[in-house]
Amino acid sequence: MQHSAKITTLFLDIGGVLLSNGWDRAARKEAARIFNLDIIELEERHHLTFDTYEEGKLTLDEYLTRIVFYEHREFTRNDFKEFMYSRTTPYPEMIDLICQLKDHYKLKIAIVNNEGRELNEYRIRTFGIDKFVDFFISSCFVHFRKPDADIWRMALDIALVKPQEVLYLEDRAMFIHVAEGLGINGLLHENYTKTVEKLKEWGLELPPQ
Repeated sequence: MQHSAKITTLFLDIGGVLLSNGWDRAARKEAARIFNLDIIELEERHHLTFDTYEEGKLTLDEYLTRIVFYEHREFTRNDFKEFMYSRTTPYPEMIDLICQLKDHYKLKIAIVNNEGRELNEYRIRTFGIDKFVDFFISSCFVHFRKPDADIWRMALDIALVKPQEVLYLEDRAMFIHVAEGLGINGLLHENYTKTVEKLKEWGLELPPQ
């Protein structure tokens, strides 16, 4: 189905779209195994405090004190942080796709994501996301988390665009649904091939090589 709206701006999630989900359930399970932690206790403490970290109201050290270093450990904070950082891998095809579309169609690119500050800055800088993104509306910077609709409202204000000009690539259907309630166009990202095809419906086709 072809859409008539002229897209000038892409809103993008990072985890699950441009990069892997770094500090997710699988990573925490692996951390519990490697560092000999009680996974049930780790998960409970994580869920009680992670939202506060993602909203930029805790540092990574404060978060780790609450979930791991509330008692003596045989490993260091740096050991644990290095493990957390190591869990991120890039999706090069998706990064290249966005760079090509930005260049060819002169699009504005904004990140709208939930992430704690230290993890966010590491992921953005390590994988060069700051090289092609114009605006970062990250939960740790703006103190709102998805699915709070205010994070998308702020993104629209910062990018100076109307909702109908925006196409939002996201791997979580609920977040797409909330953004669509504000008039933003949503594209549920499942994999590279499907997203390339869906983008064509919005008039965004990869330029010939």
